Amino acid sequence: MSINSAMLAGVSGLIANSSALAAISDNIANVNTVAYKRNQVNFANVVTAQAVQGRYSAGGVQGVTHSYVSQQGLIQSAGSTTDMAISGDGFFVVTQKGAGLTPSDTREFTRSGQFNVDASGYLVNNSGLYLQGWPAQAGGTFTVDPSDLTKLNSINVKNLGAAVQASTNVGISANLDETGVISPGEATYVATSNTSMADFANGAATGTKPDFTMDMNITDSVGGSRKVELAFLKSSTNPNEWHAEIYSVPASNVAVAAGTRPGQIGAGLVKFNPDGSINLATTTLFGAAGATPQIALSASAGAVPAWSTALGLQAQTVSLDITKMTQYASNSTVTSISNDGAGVGNIVGVQVDAHGVVSAIYDNSQVRKIAKVAVATFPNADALKSVSGNAYQISIPAGQMVLKDPGTGGAGQISPSSLEASTVDLSSEFTGLISTQKAYSASSKIITTADTMLNELINIIR
Repeated sequence: MSINSAMLAGVSGLIANSSALAAISDNIANVNTVAYKRNQVNFANVVTAQAVQGRYSAGGVQGVTHSYVSQQGLIQSAGSTTDMAISGDGFFVVTQKGAGLTPSDTREFTRSGQFNVDASGYLVNNSGLYLQGWPAQAGGTFTVDPSDLTKLNSINVKNLGAAVQASTNVGISANLDETGVISPGEATYVATSNTSMADFANGAATGTKPDFTMDMNITDSVGGSRKVELAFLKSSTNPNEWHAEIYSVPASNVAVAAGTRPGQIGAGLVKFNPDGSINLATTTLFGAAGATPQIALSASAGAVPAWSTALGLQAQTVSLDITKMTQYASNSTVTSISNDGAGVGNIVGVQVDAHGVVSAIYDNSQVRKIAKVAVATFPNADALKSVSGNAYQISIPAGQMVLKDPGTGGAGQISPSSLEASTVDLSSEFTGLISTQKAYSASSKIITTADTMLNELINIIR
């Protein structure tokens, strides 16, 4: 009956507009929720087959919910170094627990990047979801897998221990006085093998006092500081030539070959050009002329020179950049000595870069990579299944998930110390609120009108 169909159409209007009101209410309530994506109920008409010609039966309306998951929110600056946002396509991979993950544990996806370090050291967002990433391998590399979620681990920034960086490079900027007088002991130094500058450093009476020394502190494999001295004695043979030695202080730190003076790592000549610049091609301090400037110390059980067995240290090669050494008519002086080594350090902070690499910062200025944040993309992100905590789960209509490096293959870039704002526009939501209220009132009017008509029909038989 047409009146009944009209009443049912009015009921469908009430139901559809109630759903629209619920979606608007959710949007307004989450206007300040980080990375919240607005929902909208769209309306579609329902057509009833007309069984009798000349009569019309109303079908009504149905509400179809659409989630604008792929809509980009405004990226805003945040105060925490562990906050992050995705600028572009993709989602953070998260789980509901940090430790003991198994393949059966549900992986969820979110754009809510307001992460903090919890008591156990895990990066957790405000919904209690644990951030997942590819763990750093030896050497700071990452093994990236585009489809295997089990290759990701919960990112923990505390259970790393202390950091040590053994010295590998030392840079020296110094000047040797070209006008310096020849030391009286230089002739004896040349003529006698046991009058080394290394002997003088060890307090031997037969040692030769250098004209100038430079102290270098080298960090060993366990974070200890080992003093190495570079000594110079002006040569009487050539005005652009200096006798030079490298030796350990104390000598007991280093084992040397038989016949080598105690603690002496290297000995030879350092030569300069007429313009005062160093001539590495003819310098013999590091072995043959033109040899690479470096200090090579074997492990305790290795070939000499080596660290003393009592120290139990790893083998170590330290490259020396002496290209900034000069011989000018000015006092001998050290301008600077740089060293890339660092002693034992503890974690004082965490940072995330634009490539999604999470690193720990130590109080010895070292930065250690921990993990790389994975960005998950979907062909149809709007079809993902919404779950509590401003997160989503995989669904068939969303398509095949792919894990990508941030900023590659169409995945969005990571914006460090930033957060994505909600996509809710209050002006649009309030406008929709008014129109939904009016539509609901109109639908209720259909029902009351149909009720009045049915009463008239009933009254016919009275």
